[in-house]
Amino acid sequence: MGSVSFDVLQVSQYHPDVHREWYALCLDIESPKEITELFAASSLPQEEILLTPWRSFPFEDSDTFAFTGQDEEKWDFVLVSDIHEMGSEKEIKRKKFLDELSKKGFTIKKIEDRKLFYGVRAPKHFFRKYQWLLRNPDSRLQDLNAQQDVPVTTRIRIVNFILHNTVTPDLEKLRDLMKKNVFEAAFPLHEKEEVREFLKEKWARWRDIFCQQPIEKIRCYFGEKVALYFTWLGWYTYLLGFAAGVGLVVFVAGITVFNSSQVSKEICEANDTLMCPLCDQKCPFWLLADTCMYARVTHMIDNEGTVVFAMFMAIWATVFLELWKRQRAQVVTNWDLYGWDEDEEELAMELINNLQHEPRRYRHSYLRSTIVLLLVLLMIVVLIGIAHALVIYRVVATALFTQSDSEFFREQANLVAVITGAVLHYITIVVMTKINRRVALFLCDLEKPRTFSQHENTFTIKIFIFQFLTNFSSLIYIAFFLGRINGHPGNYVRIAGKWRLEECHPSGCITDLFIQMAIIMMLKQTISNVVEYLVPWLAHKIRKRQKRPKKKHLVLGEEEEVEDPCKKQWLINYQLNEVNIFSLFDEFLEMVIQYSFTTIFVAAFPLAPLLAFFNNLFEIRLDAIKMTRLRRRMVPRKTNDIGIWLQVLEAIGILAVIGNGLVIAITSDFIPVQVYKYTYSPCMKENNTAVDCLTGYINHSLSVFHIKHFEPDTNLAVEILDLVKNGTTVCRYRDYRNDEDYSYTVQFWHVFAARLAFLILFEHVALCVKLIAAWYVPDVPLSVKNHLLDEKHNNLRKELSMMEYSTEV
Repeated sequence: MGSVSFDVLQVSQYHPDVHREWYALCLDIESPKEITELFAASSLPQEEILLTPWRSFPFEDSDTFAFTGQDEEKWDFVLVSDIHEMGSEKEIKRKKFLDELSKKGFTIKKIEDRKLFYGVRAPKHFFRKYQWLLRNPDSRLQDLNAQQDVPVTTRIRIVNFILHNTVTPDLEKLRDLMKKNVFEAAFPLHEKEEVREFLKEKWARWRDIFCQQPIEKIRCYFGEKVALYFTWLGWYTYLLGFAAGVGLVVFVAGITVFNSSQVSKEICEANDTLMCPLCDQKCPFWLLADTCMYARVTHMIDNEGTVVFAMFMAIWATVFLELWKRQRAQVVTNWDLYGWDEDEEELAMELINNLQHEPRRYRHSYLRSTIVLLLVLLMIVVLIGIAHALVIYRVVATALFTQSDSEFFREQANLVAVITGAVLHYITIVVMTKINRRVALFLCDLEKPRTFSQHENTFTIKIFIFQFLTNFSSLIYIAFFLGRINGHPGNYVRIAGKWRLEECHPSGCITDLFIQMAIIMMLKQTISNVVEYLVPWLAHKIRKRQKRPKKKHLVLGEEEEVEDPCKKQWLINYQLNEVNIFSLFDEFLEMVIQYSFTTIFVAAFPLAPLLAFFNNLFEIRLDAIKMTRLRRRMVPRKTNDIGIWLQVLEAIGILAVIGNGLVIAITSDFIPVQVYKYTYSPCMKENNTAVDCLTGYINHSLSVFHIKHFEPDTNLAVEILDLVKNGTTVCRYRDYRNDEDYSYTVQFWHVFAARLAFLILFEHVALCVKLIAAWYVPDVPLSVKNHLLDEKHNNLRKELSMMEYSTEV
C-alpha cells in the first residue's frame, strides 16, 4: 500500500496537555474524557507523537479502525464489465485500472454472472482526510470511532470523485475506459436502509400527492443537490397555486362576458358584411357573422382582466424568486452549508486523491470563445429557420385545406392549420431537444471549462437558449408577426410568389396564440410525462424478465463463491435504469421551460398556471418514483444553491414583463378598443349613456377594398362577376387603410402611438414594481443573519479562550 502525506496533529512529550486541547478544538471535542479516549485509541504512543509539518509527514494508512462484520458487506460502488478474453486489450486495461485502485487501498470484490461485477470499498483514511481538510459539519463528531462514520452521501461523492480521477499507466481514466467498453457501468448501490424504505413508502407514492415532502430524508439519501431541487419544486408549486387561482378567476370572468361583449355582438349580427377571401384559390367571399363563435371565444380571453392578470404575474414572478431566496437561505443554514465553497471541496478531493496534484488554472481563449459564439449563432439561425418552416407549413396547409373536397376542411381551413401546426411544433420540440443537447455538449467540450460546475453552467446557458427558441419560436411568430406582415388585398405578401401569408381574424390573433399554447402545454404535460414514466418502467420490467444464464465458477482462472449475499443486491441495482450527471439537470430544464410558458405569454393563456400547478403535483411524485424505484442511485452532490438556474429564472422574469407587454400592446385588441372608446366612439360625440361606447367598433376597424383591384392571377373571376351582378363592389378586411390608395389612415397612427405608449408604460411600471418588491423582501431572513452573526461571535470567543488558556499553560 502506497504511503501518503497527511495533516496529523502530534502532541509533544513536553507539553502534552496543550496540544491535546488544540487537537480537541480542531475536532470539536470538549470533554477531557473524550480527549483521553481519542489518544488512547490512536495507533501512535502519546509520548512519541511530535508536532510535524503536515506536508512532509509520511502517513501510512494503518486502518486502525477495522470494519465490523456488518460493514464488510457494504460497498461504495459497483463496476460492471463484460467478460473479456484472457490477454485481450480490454482485459489488460481493466486489470490496470483495478490495480491502481488496489494501490490506493481500495478493497475489491469480484462476482461473476452474465457480467463481471466489481464491488469497491474505499479505505477510511480518505474520509478522515476529507473531514480534516474541510472542517465541515461531517467532522463535528464526538469520538474517534464516530470520526469514520461520514454520511453515506459524502462517502459516495468522495469515492465517485476518486474513481473518475484515477489514472492508469496508459493515462486513461474511468470515463475513457467506459467509452472503450472496458467497463459498462459504474454506480453506487441502493441499499435496504431505513431512509430509503421510508422514502419509498411515504414519498414515492401517488397517494401522497398532496402530502409534504420529507426534505431532510431526501437529503440524507440523495444529497443536498437533489434535496434542494425538490425544495425548489415544492416551493414553486406552492406559490403557483396562488397564480393558478387568480388565473382561473380571470378565465371564469371572461366566460361571464361570453355573450355580453358588444364587439362579439356586432360580429354575430354582421350578416351583410362581406369579407375578402382568405386565400387565392377556391376561397370564397364570406360573411363576418359566420365567425360568431370564434369572436366570442376571442373576447372571452381578450378583456380588461387579461391586462390585470399580466401585471399580477409580473409581480408574482418577482415575489416568487425573492421568497425562494429567503427559503433557500433558511434551508442551507439549517444544513450548515450557507458559506460552503464548492471550489474548496473539489481541491480537497483532488489532494486526497493525489497529493502532488496541481490545480487547473483559470484560462481564457478569445479564439476558442469566438468559435463557440459563431457556432451558437449558427445554431440560432438553424432554429429560426425551423420556425420559418413551421410558418410555411401553416400557410401551405391553409391553402391545401381550402381546396379540400371535405366541406369541414374548407370552412375550417385556418383553424385546422393552426391545430395541426401546433402538433407539428410539439413534434419538432421533441426531436430538437435531443439535437440541442448534443450540440450544447459539443460546444461545452470545445470551450473546455475548468471545473464540473463551470461545465454545467455553460451547458445550462446554451441548452436553455436553444430550447427556448425551439419552444417559443412559433409562439413568437403568432404573437407578434401573424397578420401584420401579410400585406393587404391587391398587394399580398407571398412565399415563393405563390402562397399568401396568413391573416388574423377580425376580432384579433390572440385566440390563435391561446390554441397554440394550450395544445403545446397539454401535450407536454400528458404525453411527455406518460413517456417519461412508462419508458423507464417498461425498460426496468424487461430487464428483470430477461433470463440469466447459468453462472460459471471459474472466470479467468479465479475462484468465485457459489452463493454470495451481495450478488442479488448488485444484480437488482444493475437491472435498474441508468442515470448520468445530467439526470437532475433534465428535471430542472423541464421545470424552467414550464416556468417560461407560465409567465411569458400568460396574458394569452390565463389557464397556464393552473395546468402547471396540477402537472407539478404529479411531477414531484413521478420524479420520486423514478429516483427510488426505477433508476440506479444518483451520485449525491453537495450544493447550497440551485446554481445558474436562479439567473435564468430572473432573466425569464424580465422576459415575462416584455412578452406580456408586447402581447397586450400588439397581439391583443385591448389598445385599439380603448383608442376607439375614448376617441371615436359615440360616447365621445354625444352624451348618450344608453349607447354602449363600443358600438360601431367592428365597422371602424375594418377597411374597404374594391374587388375590381384584385391581382390578375387571383382565381376569383367568376365570383367577382356574380358579386358585381348583385351590386356588390367592395369587401372588407382587418386593417386601418383608406379605400383610395390603400395607405394607412390617421386611425392607424393613433392606434400605433397608443400601442407604443402602453408598451413603454406597462414595462416601466412592471419593472419598477419588480424592483420595489425585490427591495421590500430581503433575500436573507433576519433570523439567518442573526444565526450567522452568533456563530461567528461564538467561534471568535472560543478561539480567544483557547489562546488565553494556552498562554497561561
